Amino acid sequence: MYDVLVLAEEEVSAPDAKQIVQLYADATDPVKFHVLIPCENAKAQVEASLTGLAGPDLFGTPSQLYGGPPDDEVRRAGDDAQREVDAHATEALERSVGRLRSYDREAEGIITHRHPVDELVDYIPRVGGREVVVLTRPHVIAQLLHVDWSAQARRHLGVPVLHLLEQHPKDAD
Repeated sequence: MYDVLVLAEEEVSAPDAKQIVQLYADATDPVKFHVLIPCENAKAQVEASLTGLAGPDLFGTPSQLYGGPPDDEVRRAGDDAQREVDAHATEALERSVGRLRSYDREAEGIITHRHPVDELVDYIPRVGGREVVVLTRPHVIAQLLHVDWSAQARRHLGVPVLHLLEQHPKDAD
């Protein structure tokens, strides 16, 4: 079995699944895809948004700053938000895996709350990964500075890393 990890910034679209499968059409061993979709941390997103709006001078929880709801209410709201974010990521993962399977390929996957490259470092030995495909939108500045996921993966992994840019259904065929 030739195990390929697919780190996808977003859901793998039908054209992207086709392109990924075509890359391995001539493989002599059966190919199995392991899809990894990062899942945002809802609490961190809210905190980053508030910090961005309020500026660096304001720190602390909203209840401390503004006399808002008690911390346990904020925590419950954050948990609810995280469950919703996780549900969306899980649905995107299931559709992505389903698209790869529609080409008669084995596929499975996970969502992660960790940094994607850190997750790859741990995931590759667990599944015997032999190659990584990083599928993202264009990130020109990050790519120019070599801090994008594919550049980070190349520095931390001992396997080939291919970077593909996401296609949109209207761009396909």
